[in-house]
Amino acid sequence: MTKLTIIIPVYNELETLPQVLEQVHALPVDKEVLIIDNVSTDGTREWLAEREEAGEKVVFQEVNLGKGNSVRTGIGQATGEFLVIQDADLEYEPRDILRLLETAEGGHAAVFGSRLLGRKPAVPWHHALGRDLLNLLFRLLYGCPLTDVATCYKLLHTAVAQSLKLTSTGFDLDYEIACRLRLAGVPIVEIPIEYRPRTIEEGKKLRWTDGVRALNALLRYRLGG
Repeated sequence: MTKLTIIIPVYNELETLPQVLEQVHALPVDKEVLIIDNVSTDGTREWLAEREEAGEKVVFQEVNLGKGNSVRTGIGQATGEFLVIQDADLEYEPRDILRLLETAEGGHAAVFGSRLLGRKPAVPWHHALGRDLLNLLFRLLYGCPLTDVATCYKLLHTAVAQSLKLTSTGFDLDYEIACRLRLAGVPIVEIPIEYRPRTIEEGKKLRWTDGVRALNALLRYRLGG
């Protein structure tokens, strides 16, 4: 069995995706790289079609249903013993995946890479406030001292991930994964990672409405919805 499936959800990332793929493919681990294109319109889709012809594993979504839907598609198709989510925007350092995997191989089914352990990256104050409030609410509702619920870097045992029966289609999937892991009694381990936040001008896609959806997810899953 392949050791690790790396799921890369993509939407309009032509500027950064080639470099991300180069770094991911260079990782010295038995891996399956699975790219999910969410109906990109900036040339990413055409570029990926060429990569697919050269052997890259790509899934082309026919309707843009959100990042969460792309990640769920990847989870459903993953064949590795473990899987990890990798954004295509260069905010995360792919080499950190090796440390996440090493931690998981020590007997952990869920390992999160925290952007906040030991430091706090410079982000707009209102983003930091919303992030910190959501992290606090998660800790209060789910009794788990996570520092970074919304991190992209979630490395999971594939069988566990596929058993969660995820439903979110947007960025709130990050919260749903954490909530469902806790409700299923799966311990979550965090390790520090590198993080280079980008601005909206540079392509950041999060909006205030995503925070509202995250809040709704935290409350809904705690109440059994």
